[in-house]
Amino acid sequence: MTRIAIVDYGMGNFHSVARALQAAAPDQTIVVARSPVEIASADRVVFPGQGAMPDCMRTLESSGLYEAVLAAARGKPLLGVCVGEQMLFEGSDEGDTPGLALFAGRVQRFSGPAFQAPADGTMALKVPHMGWNAVRQTRNHPLWRGVPQDTPFYFVHSYYAVPQDEAAIAGTALYGHDFCCAIAAANIFAVQFHPEKSAAPGLQIYRNFVHWQP
Repeated sequence: MTRIAIVDYGMGNFHSVARALQAAAPDQTIVVARSPVEIASADRVVFPGQGAMPDCMRTLESSGLYEAVLAAARGKPLLGVCVGEQMLFEGSDEGDTPGLALFAGRVQRFSGPAFQAPADGTMALKVPHMGWNAVRQTRNHPLWRGVPQDTPFYFVHSYYAVPQDEAAIAGTALYGHDFCCAIAAANIFAVQFHPEKSAAPGLQIYRNFVHWQP
């Protein structure tokens, strides 16, 4: 039986993630981990996040789980979700916040002409980006198995990651412009959207994660 730890550092919808994982993999052990020992003893780790990245990084450090997450990311299958994906990068423009630096690149806010009120009075795109949006898979990956191209997933965010190495991008979405919404390298897969809020396709992502052998 696989033991899956959901990192609970106080800044995420951990119980919704746990329910989704339990539905996707009812025969596995799901633990909401609040100690380094629980993370170290897990076979797989889910790293969610919700809210502002400065608050998430500050809370992760004060929780005592910072080093445990880094250790897990170096050697175990790890799935980052929402701000949990953003925190894997070197930093964010949101408060000029340093991240875990597991991926080169930064996190930036939606901006550009599509987000500015046009002179003709038509509506600009709103920030945060909230709702269902089709995801374009940019390369094959085991966590996309059974998920058709351009499947909609649920998003709630104002910032998105910009990897320095485009090879790290596993999926994009369109909101004003194309933006990275999924990354992958070695034993890490992370997404900007919320699989636990994305109905059957989201459960498929979690199901694939449980059986992934990177």
